[in-house]
Amino acid sequence: QVHLVESGGGLVQAGGSLRLSCAASGRTFDSYVMGWFRQAPGKEREFVAAISRSGGITTYVDSVKGRFTISRDNAKNTVYLQMHNLKPEDTAGYYCAGRRTAVVVSTPRAYDYWGQGTQVTVSS
Repeated sequence: QVHLVESGGGLVQAGGSLRLSCAASGRTFDSYVMGWFRQAPGKEREFVAAISRSGGITTYVDSVKGRFTISRDNAKNTVYLQMHNLKPEDTAGYYCAGRRTAVVVSTPRAYDYWGQGTQVTVSS
């Protein structure tokens, strides 16, 4: 199976920035659509962003548009989520996920591989 490991989470004040990374094992990373999801206590898992296999297509949930940017470096088997102007409402565990088709989708059940998550906490 493909293993995904997230990193880069932490505690930040409102208005600050963080960059999350997701490192994938294997040599077929460029075959996967990649996405970021988040889940806060008492909330359902929420789609955040996704990126196509070559990186040419990206999509975001409305609440993060203009603040978050998803990108990938296939040579490094890594996908990133750059987050600016963070808000307390962004506080959640953030999860990286991979999908074994070329279609970019936003539903968690459509993704095949998941990391263990990294916590993002935004104060104030």
